[in-house]
Amino acid sequence: MTSKTVAVIGGGPVGLAAAAYLMERGFTPIVLEAGERAGHAVRQWRHVQLFSPWKYNIDGAAARLLASTGWNSPDPEIYPTGGELLDHYLDPLATRTPLKDVIRMSSRVTAISRVGFDKAKTRGRENAPFEIRFQNGKGSEVLRADAVIDVSGTWSSPNPAGANGLPAIGERDCANRIAYGIPDVSGNDRERYKGKTVAVLGAGHSAIGTLTDLTRLRGQDPATKVIWLLRGTDPSKAFGGGANDKLVARGELGAAFADLVANGKIKVESAFSVTHVSAVGEKLRIGAGSACCGRHVIVDELIVATGFRPDLSFLSEMRLRLDSAIEAPVDLAPLIDPNEHSCGTVRPHGARELRQDEPGLYLAGMKSYGRAPTFLMITGYEQVRSIAAEIAGDHEAAARVELELPETGVCTRGGVESGAASSGCCGGPAPADVNACCVEDANAKATGKSGCGCS
Repeated sequence: MTSKTVAVIGGGPVGLAAAAYLMERGFTPIVLEAGERAGHAVRQWRHVQLFSPWKYNIDGAAARLLASTGWNSPDPEIYPTGGELLDHYLDPLATRTPLKDVIRMSSRVTAISRVGFDKAKTRGRENAPFEIRFQNGKGSEVLRADAVIDVSGTWSSPNPAGANGLPAIGERDCANRIAYGIPDVSGNDRERYKGKTVAVLGAGHSAIGTLTDLTRLRGQDPATKVIWLLRGTDPSKAFGGGANDKLVARGELGAAFADLVANGKIKVESAFSVTHVSAVGEKLRIGAGSACCGRHVIVDELIVATGFRPDLSFLSEMRLRLDSAIEAPVDLAPLIDPNEHSCGTVRPHGARELRQDEPGLYLAGMKSYGRAPTFLMITGYEQVRSIAAEIAGDHEAAARVELELPETGVCTRGGVESGAASSGCCGGPAPADVNACCVEDANAKATGKSGCGCS
């Protein structure tokens, strides 16, 4: 491609890294950030400590831009909070480097198309520039670009409480007592939850972290009661790899959480698939099963930590090639599909796996994972390095792997529901030149078997 202007949708860590790589390649990036400042989504969880240390959270091209400003890199082994990520990395990157001139704040993308082409028209399509429509304080505006990297993330699209992927009946009517994601239980939101009966729905790291914070709040105010609503039947699946996890903070969180559950600090309601939510006076009634005779709990507040999903609405005129289940690019989906395996270690990948049927359009960062969990920031950095190289026509650099990921220390084979855990991650990540999700998958395919060897 001979693209000169590249639109980057999203000004988070991976979006800013994309812009840095594009600048190094001689392109003019334009970053469209929906928030008032770069890293808007990170600001919503600035109280949360990351599982990965600084060495996994700073991008190479971004660091090169910062170096010219006299920036001092943080201790690579320290685990930052979201706020520290902003203060010591993202804010300086967005305000003190040449990126400050290419970021457009308060610019929410509403639609993307090709100039003169609707979705159905093919001949000559790949030569038409992209038309990106976005809303800002001035109203509706239009930007034209030769390529688009969508790194808008998933934070603004949390999954609902309903076990069937839809909001539970009554969920929207009770929105004033329901929070999504990771509320600041120990800080700004402390008064909301102190002394209350609080239910947390979910089994991922967000849920575990929130439950852990609530038990600390309970230690300060014994009137606080904590209930864990778990859709599955085995709480131990949420405890993670423990000491085997190379991301030490993540392993320690799982081990500490297991102790809290074992000591009865958290009431566990397993096999609890939420179907109904209703107000009962000043309380919430959360039901699983039929409204008349299913199980239920009565609480003051509900925190829904069931993950996120991508917003694909503004891409409706784009020709997307996404997995029908997890909404990730079809070539990436087998590497991250939680129905097949829960390996947190995913083989480094780039433009080849992220390409769409719309030439010049790439989904990257958390958005590229669709509904799959366990995304690491450095995975996104490697994605956009490869994409920038591909846009520049440097196919050798685009295909080259420049990243080694830490292993989780545990893999659940046959999908997250099987419970058959083993040490290591299915033998570790597959070789870079093999289209497989892990070593065992590569070995299976080498013997003529089809599908994922993990399953």
